[in-house]
Amino acid sequence: MSAFMQRFASLREAGDCAAIIEAIPYARLMGVEFCEQPEGELLFSLPFHTRNIGNTMLPALHGGLIGGFLENAALIHLIWNRDSLEAPKIVDFSLDYLRSARAQTLYARCEITKQGKRVAHVLIEAWQEDRAKPVAVARAHFLLTTG
Repeated sequence: MSAFMQRFASLREAGDCAAIIEAIPYARLMGVEFCEQPEGELLFSLPFHTRNIGNTMLPALHGGLIGGFLENAALIHLIWNRDSLEAPKIVDFSLDYLRSARAQTLYARCEITKQGKRVAHVLIEAWQEDRAKPVAVARAHFLLTTG
């Protein structure tokens, strides 16, 4: 069990989502935020910053930024919802861009569709103003360690 996973578990118990993001350098650099909704679901957000523009002609968010945001959301969501103090390892990540992500805040929700003893599968959906109009969907597969 790593020091990071011990810290994550204690921050999860305290409900300190901001401190979890601070502990993940890539998520912190992107500006990822998340909170636990009253129904227990996690809502991830990526507030708009001009540095996140990839296509200045539209303008639209950079595709790599969207991918990184969704991958981090899936990892955080999986760790948050597991009892194990062993870190999952990403095996595969597949992303479908459905429409341009405009220069505004991006949101994401995750769903664990399979969690066995060795692998977990997470679906991630990203949208901006209307959840019914996703800008991207992704699938992440993780290898779970039992420690």
